[in-house]
Amino acid sequence: MLLLTHPLILASNSPRRQQLLRELGFDFTVEVRPTDELFPADMPAAEVAGYLAKHKASQFESNLNDRLVLCADTIVVVDNMILNKPADAAEAKAMLQQLSGRSHEVITGICLLSSQGYQTVSDVAKVEFKTLTDAEIEYYIQHYRPFDKAGAYGVQEWIGMMGINRIEGSFYTIMGLPLHKVYELLLPFIHP
Repeated sequence: MLLLTHPLILASNSPRRQQLLRELGFDFTVEVRPTDELFPADMPAAEVAGYLAKHKASQFESNLNDRLVLCADTIVVVDNMILNKPADAAEAKAMLQQLSGRSHEVITGICLLSSQGYQTVSDVAKVEFKTLTDAEIEYYIQHYRPFDKAGAYGVQEWIGMMGINRIEGSFYTIMGLPLHKVYELLLPFIHP
């Protein structure tokens, strides 16, 4: 385990983010504060994930104490349109049909709040799906229930295994936590 100079809080209920941060070698506790995920309508898509990650971190500013708070947000962008988490199976199917046979971007923004302030970075990965059949999409939705995932899919799940032709960028960015960027942010706080 890598020792940090301050206690680390991961502000995410995502089991994937928790697993990834643990595998990167950091000890942390999970603490989530209710936060709306609204952003200005005219904000460029490339800035949204970082903006939301920083907004989540701001919920901890008033009682930060001597802690580090790590927040993240992931969006999927296709045709300059942001695909968030689907509300139901019909919306998940529509999103996956929109991604089928095409390329899209996955942007994960991370924010580290410390006594020194906010550090926010984003990472972009490009994903290309094969053409998915309706039967494949329906199988995935029924068996994996992707309602907590931006763009209605998890790269590490069945649909990613069988449906993704090409990835340009970090696999972990698509999973929701660009570990190389997280490590860079935490590096100054690692005990020598």
